[in-house]
Amino acid sequence: MSHLLNAQRLKNLVMVLAGNAIYSLAVVMFILPCELMSGGTTGLARVANHFLGLPVSTFVWISNIVMFCLGAVIMGRWFAFNTAVSTFCYPLFLDLFGRVPGIDSMTRDPMLATICAGLMVGVGIGLVIAAGASSGGMDIPPIIANRFTGLPVSVGMYILDFFILIGQMLFADKEQILFGILLVLTYTTVLDQVVLFGKSRVEVKIISEHSQQIRTLILQVLDRGCTLLHAQTGFTQTETDVILTVVSHRELAKLHQLVEQVDPHAFIVISGVNQVHGRGFTLTKHHR
Repeated sequence: MSHLLNAQRLKNLVMVLAGNAIYSLAVVMFILPCELMSGGTTGLARVANHFLGLPVSTFVWISNIVMFCLGAVIMGRWFAFNTAVSTFCYPLFLDLFGRVPGIDSMTRDPMLATICAGLMVGVGIGLVIAAGASSGGMDIPPIIANRFTGLPVSVGMYILDFFILIGQMLFADKEQILFGILLVLTYTTVLDQVVLFGKSRVEVKIISEHSQQIRTLILQVLDRGCTLLHAQTGFTQTETDVILTVVSHRELAKLHQLVEQVDPHAFIVISGVNQVHGRGFTLTKHHR
């Protein structure tokens, strides 16, 4: 058990390091050279760089350390442990990659830079979140606000990013504003896909007069669990069982074939599921 726990921790650590490396590469290669607008710590660093002349990496270091200490004091040591790697690694990667000659001359096309940066930032932050960690920096104030006010973290992040974008609008032109909005939309979409990658499943509800036969096939052929929900039909008010099961996308076609063999007239409802937790998915199966 301890071996599996250590392996999982090592995997999460690698994901956090890789995520922060990809995120910082996107900033150095595309966001800073093309002066793209962005939210979070990077966006705030651009404001400080413009008005105070403070280097971006320096501001990120200061901001992340302050936010880390604030989060550790208010949220406790476990929160501090989960965010420590991102808090210190991101500005370190930012500073190291910034010293690589020619890395900031990949492209000067703002559209290409926006798309590439959006993809890389989405993958980077997605890996960090998928590892169960926080990316630190400006993610911490919304988390603290959620604890004391109940304000959803996503709403807090949107509000904070909104003011950060407004700060950049003071020295950005109209095109930069549009590209900044596109950047946020791109990395938000990619982030969701990365976090849910490999975790989505299909929920299937089956109404049939042969529910027991179908149940047996699901258990024995597909090796999946199922639940019988007792229901009543709306038209004839007949008592019946609804079979509820969750399968992978690859197993869906096989399930459909099994149901067709038993009852071609079965009523089937299929819904997408983002994540599934429990025996057979996140926990090991127990066979009797």
